[in-house]
Amino acid sequence: MSVSLSHLGPVMLVGAGKMGLALARGWLDAGLRPNHLILVDPAPNPAALQLAEDYGLTLNSDACGLLPNVLVLAVKPQIIDKVMESLQPIVGPHTLAISIAAGIDIARLSRGLDMGRVVRTMPNTPAQIGKGITGAVAGPDVGPEDRETAEALLSAAGPVVWFDDEALLDAVTAVSGSGPAYVFHMVEALAEAGKKLGLPDAIAEQLARQTVIGSAALLEADPASPATLRQNVTSPNGTTAAGLAVLMEGLTPLIEQTTEAARKRSEELGRS
Repeated sequence: MSVSLSHLGPVMLVGAGKMGLALARGWLDAGLRPNHLILVDPAPNPAALQLAEDYGLTLNSDACGLLPNVLVLAVKPQIIDKVMESLQPIVGPHTLAISIAAGIDIARLSRGLDMGRVVRTMPNTPAQIGKGITGAVAGPDVGPEDRETAEALLSAAGPVVWFDDEALLDAVTAVSGSGPAYVFHMVEALAEAGKKLGLPDAIAEQLARQTVIGSAALLEADPASPATLRQNVTSPNGTTAAGLAVLMEGLTPLIEQTTEAARKRSEELGRS
């Protein structure tokens, strides 16, 4: 049985940055009651203040005295240990903890919070518009109902993919967590190439941006594999074939190197 967000609470979100707020908006849109959502951020940005005002949310500088049923950690890996130490007094057997901090493994989360009901996740930035995807791993003390609760919260931002092997979450971080930045850079590079070919700056940027937007929409709408879609657009000995001959020779190994570098950094964050 799926969990209804309208019946969850209190849910405490620690860290009201871009990703945290994206999740919060998704939860509210999916039915989480505003009085069941607690935002905790010692220095909330204008977007957090506006969200709190729009929905009548409780916005706190710290979590002192609050007892959440679900705790969502949306803070940077570099400060998570200090944050978890401050949260120990308010969590316990009643609490399910969900972390979106890159590279921080379940063992470290469990030690930091002094509890075992922990789900480690890695969403990505398209979650801001409900088009994200999240990789998730459940800790050993997470039961079926906990997993359904986590699924309900995470799926508000897009599909959720569960893994049994936690080590694979570093690969998820490298592919889908960091992947949007690779795509955005591809748009930058395509626009710059257009400018060098003589296109006006604004038009080159418009063409590059819309090409990626349209291609992504086609990927979503067409069940064919990316390889098939690529082949469909590539006429033998045509212009696309000429460009792909250059691109594929360098891009495939470069992407492999890129994701490997990101995976290693995710592992390093977990050990730091």
